[in-house]
Amino acid sequence: MIFTILIADDEKNIREGLGSFLKMEGYQVILAEDGQEAKNLLAEEEIDLVIADLRMPKISGEELLKHIKDNYSTVPVIILTGHGTVESAVQAMRDGAFDFLTKPPDLDRLGLLVKRALSTREMILQQKILQRELEKDKRFGLIIGKSPKMKHIFEVIEQVAPTKASVLITGESGVGKEKIADAIHYFSDRRDKPLIKVHCAALAETLLESELFGHEKGAFTGAVSAKRGRFELAHGGTLFLDEIGEISPAVQVKLLRVLQEKKFERVGGERTLEVDVRIIAATNKDLKAEVENGNFREDLYYRLNVVHVQLPPLRDRKEDIPLLAAAFLKELAHENNKTINGIDQKARMILHHYSWPGNIRELRNCIESAVVMSRDSIITAEDLPPHIREAGDHEDYIRIPLGSSMEEAEKEIIRSTLLYCNGNKSKAAEILGIGRKTLYRKIEEYNLEQ
Repeated sequence: MIFTILIADDEKNIREGLGSFLKMEGYQVILAEDGQEAKNLLAEEEIDLVIADLRMPKISGEELLKHIKDNYSTVPVIILTGHGTVESAVQAMRDGAFDFLTKPPDLDRLGLLVKRALSTREMILQQKILQRELEKDKRFGLIIGKSPKMKHIFEVIEQVAPTKASVLITGESGVGKEKIADAIHYFSDRRDKPLIKVHCAALAETLLESELFGHEKGAFTGAVSAKRGRFELAHGGTLFLDEIGEISPAVQVKLLRVLQEKKFERVGGERTLEVDVRIIAATNKDLKAEVENGNFREDLYYRLNVVHVQLPPLRDRKEDIPLLAAAFLKELAHENNKTINGIDQKARMILHHYSWPGNIRELRNCIESAVVMSRDSIITAEDLPPHIREAGDHEDYIRIPLGSSMEEAEKEIIRSTLLYCNGNKSKAAEILGIGRKTLYRKIEEYNLEQ
């Protein structure tokens, strides 16, 4: 990406001298003789950074700064000032200027300030792009993803949701199985009926049976009154059974009967109750292996596994990390009353290279920690939890899992190189040894524009 810098100064020597220096640094430069001309150019051109003298005819630097903050809030402004107006420059920083330099400006310091300012702008623009990506498709609520694997999951949700079929959702802990259950219920004809959730692993066998099927008064010690179970509460709607692999053989038998006959009795009761409930179950276990080991009933397994949704771990859908991180950053910065505009290049590289054994849940915790620890408007590598920073800080190589296809390997190489080049496609093409047109075609083909 080639940045465009607007220099506004009524002193010709300084204006043209700075322009020549920044052109040699690889930037596109536009010059303005006064504040009014600078204001006009801002309306006509796509400007990434403004360097403005504090004292100019027609419109002063202070007025130009206010105009930019009101109308081009992501454009940073560096103020130039004489020694006699340093106090005014400090006030300009309070009003939103990125920084200031006294005349004659030190070119080395100017170069560093320009890089920092443009880096900040780029982070903000990238965050806005990611937010637009998130806003494009709200069909699936908090399920975020643009990777081919997640697009396939979305297609399955749309196809299975309107049916009555039982769904088994599998995947590692933290991949978002409960969110898939939410989406299936929301897009079903039962959306106006209850969605009742039971975390099977959290309850002992006797408590789970009572929780699912209810009990009559006096059914056991402490049963001082009758209680409706989750099946009754979910009548006409959906029952989500999380960690289904943890239920005991006795509960498996009763659950199988409900699935087959739509009938059950409360604990301690004799009256048979009929229910209309759609079952969605989830587990991080291999239920097929549990069946083979005699820990799970085969007939129940097939009743639950009418439609199987296998959620990929985060390490297998790394192209979704920027979108997820952007969503968590927006949410958690708001919760913690902080203004954070984005994540810098090195931190993004670390997030990309880390293996995420805890999946989406771990990524969210990581971003929350970074938001809490951040002292600036940009998340840096130093803000990330130490174990993630140390494990993911490997910018000198690219991880490609064994078994990857040539297409998957090429996609990962291009994505990692673009990250390394901070989105600079010309530099990425040069490193990869391909033409820019070829790189643009590959970016579109692999959906890497974000």
